[in-house]
Amino acid sequence: MKKKQNKFSFPTLKNFGRWIRNLFLALFGFSIILVILARFLPIPITPLMVIRNVERISEDKPLRMKKKWVPIEEISPNIVNAVIASEDNKFMEHWGFDFDAIKLAAEKNKKRNSTAFGASTISQQTAKNLFLWPDRSWLRKGLEVYFTLLIELFWSKERIMEVYLNIIEMGDGIYGIERAANIYYDISASELNREQAAIIAASLPSPRKYNPKNPTAYLKKRQSQILKVMRQMGK
Repeated sequence: MKKKQNKFSFPTLKNFGRWIRNLFLALFGFSIILVILARFLPIPITPLMVIRNVERISEDKPLRMKKKWVPIEEISPNIVNAVIASEDNKFMEHWGFDFDAIKLAAEKNKKRNSTAFGASTISQQTAKNLFLWPDRSWLRKGLEVYFTLLIELFWSKERIMEVYLNIIEMGDGIYGIERAANIYYDISASELNREQAAIIAASLPSPRKYNPKNPTAYLKKRQSQILKVMRQMGK
């Protein structure tokens, strides 16, 4: 007697594989469209802004999101130069990743047996802040690499800097350089001088910990270091 074949097992597996492939292609296409749209449009909100306000709700605090989009033409070159000096010296040269900085950070972390030192470029930080969530998982890091490559491919360096300076967290509930300049110095982003720009840049790794308006000794030291690098850059 012939063994009855299961007519449904193989087609079902095949259909599942096709469904996974189609889902992957749809997500890939959607990510491309998203990046291209973000190349031209002001960014109204980011995942980090949503997460911060959810945290505030959970702590019974009022919602807080002070932000205002300004084009790169209305942003002082001093803050552009300050964040490059502080965060990413090779911003204009690399394609999203500073491999020398990555190698140096890996060596420092190995000596300390920790992951205290990072090497994220401005492009990577822009990709993370715009499209992803704050996390140290390999999944998030892999997606960060993917979106960094996309924005380097579809955007100009000027656009990357424009988005970075408009969406980055610059204090508790403060996002973007325009609101930071308004709140800390009662001026617009276009009016920031070198010293003001340098101390704001110094605070960016921990913007909710450090206040540029009331700088600590550490912040003043970082400001001096950033100003020195700016001078070396001829800025």
